[in-house]
Amino acid sequence: MSPRAAWRLETLGFKEVYEYRGGKADWSAAGLPMEGKLAAAPRLGKVVRRDVTRAGLEDPVGEVAKRATADGWDTALVVNREGILLGRLYKTQLDGDPNVTAEAAMENGPSTFRPDVYVSQMTRLMRDKDLDTAPVTTSDGMVLGMVLREDLEASSTTP
Repeated sequence: MSPRAAWRLETLGFKEVYEYRGGKADWSAAGLPMEGKLAAAPRLGKVVRRDVTRAGLEDPVGEVAKRATADGWDTALVVNREGILLGRLYKTQLDGDPNVTAEAAMENGPSTFRPDVYVSQMTRLMRDKDLDTAPVTTSDGMVLGMVLREDLEASSTTP
C-alpha cells in the first residue's frame, strides 16, 4: 500500500500498519493470496514440487547425483546457504565426473518462473519450448521447487 494509505489506516486506529513496497506483482509472485475474477485460476504455486534435490556449491557432483536419484530426480538445483538459486545440474552433469564440485559443473543462472504464473500459460510455454521441468522461485531467487510439465498437463483445464 502507499505511504498515504498506511498513514490513513493509522489515523483510523490500526496499530500495526506496514508499507509494502514490492507492489501487487511482487505480492502475487510470492504466491500470496489475491482477489478478483482471476484469483481462482490455477497457478504454479499450487502444483510446484517442493522436494527437488538441492545442492551447495562445494558439494561433490557424485554425492548430489546419489541424493537426486534417491529423491526421484534427474536434476538438482544449486543454492547458497539462504536457498537462493545459483545454478542447475542436469542429468548430463550428474552423470559426469563425481569428484567435481556442483559449482564447477552447474549451468549458471537457469531460467526461473514465479508461483503466480498461470498453469495454462506455463503449460503452453513448456510445450512450445519442449521443457519437461522448470524451477520456481520467489522474486528474490529463493527456490520454492520445480514444476513438471506432466503435472501441469494433468491439472490444466486448457489445452
